[in-house]
Formats: sequence, C-alpha cells, structure tokens
Amino acid sequence: MIDTASLPVSAIKWESAVRIVRSIYPPIDLFEDIADPADWPLLISAEQKSNPRLMENIGNLDLVPEGRRVGGTGATYLMAPFCHVSPDRQSRFSDGRFGVLYAGNIFEVALLETIYHHERFMKRTHEAPGWTSQFREIVLSVDSRLHDLREPKAEQLQALDPNSYAFSQALAAQLRTAGSDGLVYPSARRIGGECVALFYPDLASNAVQGRHLDYHWDGTRVDLYRNPSNGHVFRIVIDTDG
Repeated sequence: MIDTASLPVSAIKWESAVRIVRSIYPPIDLFEDIADPADWPLLISAEQKSNPRLMENIGNLDLVPEGRRVGGTGATYLMAPFCHVSPDRQSRFSDGRFGVLYAGNIFEVALLETIYHHERFMKRTHEAPGWTSQFREIVLSVDSRLHDLREPKAEQLQALDPNSYAFSQALAAQLRTAGSDGLVYPSARRIGGECVALFYPDLASNAVQGRHLDYHWDGTRVDLYRNPSNGHVFRIVIDTDG
C-alpha cells in the first residue's frame, strides 16, 4: 500500500483550463439536451430499440455513479472520458478500468501533453509524414479539492515519472477507492505547467469547444500544429532549459 496520508489536499479553481481531445466522437444529444441525468437510463433503454448503435457512441454510462453525472450544454466533453474507457487506453492515473478527465492550466500545457502521446502512437505505427489527426480544444472550469503532487516528497516522485505509469496508476486507484476526487500535478511535458486528473465529471463545468487543431508529423516528431479555421501554422518549440 502507498502512504497517501502525507499527500496534501489543495483547493484548485481554474476558470479556463484546457483539454485537447481527438475529434472522433460527435456530441451526444442525450448529454446535451436532457439536463437531468436521472432521466438518462430510461431514455437510453427506449432509444436502443430503434438505434442499436447508441451505446457505441455513449459508452458505458454505468462507469459513472448516478449522483456524479452531468447534463446540459457541454456535458459530452465532461462525460466522454468516463464512459469510453479500455485497458488498451491506459494513462498516467488509470489502468483503463475507470475514466479520468485530464486538463492543463493553460493551452500550451494541454498541447504539449497531447503531442507527446500522439508522437508515441505515430512512432509505434510507423506513420508516413504529413498532416495527421484532427483535434479539438475544450475550455472548461475546474473547482475542486484535489490531492496535490506539485511539491512531492521523495517517496512520491515515482508518480511523476515521465515514462512509467506503474506507480502513479497504483496511487490513483488507492486514492479513488478512498474517496479522492483526483490530483493536481506538474506537467511532465511543459516546464512550469500544471495538470489536473479528475476522477468524476462533476468536478468540471462550463465546457465549451474552442479551436480545431491539426498536428503535422515529420516522421520523427510533431513539429507543427495548424488552426484549420484560418490556416495559421505554428512551429512546436520545446523548452528544455526551464
């Protein structure tokens, strides 16, 4: 067992946190249009009779406790990371058995965090150079009390290992079981940046879509990103000096 008692809890209130996600799933009208999540199970049951592919789009709603579900405008962006989980899509604070909503305190943090994971995928699959997957920026508010790893003790440093998630996944599972709402921690990809890992969707609010983004793969790394709405292209420069 990991000693979590020494891990402090801090109030985190970010009005404009940023999350960048793949543009795979369209917004689910169920989450957006029906404000009361208590009505969802009956509506899903009725809709499935005429739309058997509905659950493929919604995901597994049972993974989110009823009292922690959110509805209304922007709810899709808050619910999706908790309903679409898989052991094949592990992350720093989840082995794929439960969802986590990740966000950075500023755009550059979210950008570099997603670029890192996109680069890993492109390398593994030996993709040819060119403009690749499309992403979308989600701006949201975070207001919660989270376990704080921003000044870790020596025995907690493993949770911030940039290349291994074994310790951090075990820590998160233990905290979540004990009733934690999530963690705040320093970004491993952008010096000085901060991230949150939220264990439930009701810890964020006011989610709105921002920019669409394209990433350019040069065969070795993501070197450019583009805003397709105006054609502006930006070069990715990694600060290694702090």
